[in-house]
Amino acid sequence: MSEKKTFVLRLNAKTYEALEKWAADEFRSVNGQLEYIIDKALRDNKRIKHKEGPENKEPGNQ
Repeated sequence: MSEKKTFVLRLNAKTYEALEKWAADEFRSVNGQLEYIIDKALRDNKRIKHKEGPENKEPGNQ
């Protein structure tokens, strides 16, 4: 697993509450939800490569 960096992020209360509810709906922590959102945005915009794993491999590409 790669090293993780820490930083401070300030959000207004309404944004945090919405994020907290979204995270709970998907059984994640707020931090985990932020990591998921950021990772997905980076992959969708081709800023990082898709993670290789059984859940991300397409059939026939083994």
